[in-house]
Amino acid sequence: MEEILKVLDIIKQADLKIEAGQRGTDREIKGGYCGDLLSDVMANAGKGDLWLTIQSHQNVVAVAVLRELAAIILVNGRLPEEETKNKAEAEGIPILCSNLPAYELAGRLHKMGIGGEGK
Repeated sequence: MEEILKVLDIIKQADLKIEAGQRGTDREIKGGYCGDLLSDVMANAGKGDLWLTIQSHQNVVAVAVLRELAAIILVNGRLPEEETKNKAEAEGIPILCSNLPAYELAGRLHKMGIGGEGK
């Protein structure tokens, strides 16, 4: 039986910092998706995915809500804009931050058992 990972579980393991959406950290993680083009994420990310991106504007929260994503992870040391944090808090979408590049973080998450099957 596979271990069920929640957003809170990976914060420490992947050395992530929570910037917004603390109340959503109990969301179950189903997989992961990397992408910076919002239309690509809307078409291909799956429900419960962690989304790794460099995009920090408030539209990322709208995409996360639409696709029912587990969390948004900003990579490369990016931080969310203030409006983005406010929207994430209102929607209960966790925004996590990492200094790692997307490729490195995706590898670490994959080693933790988080796949990238999408939809």
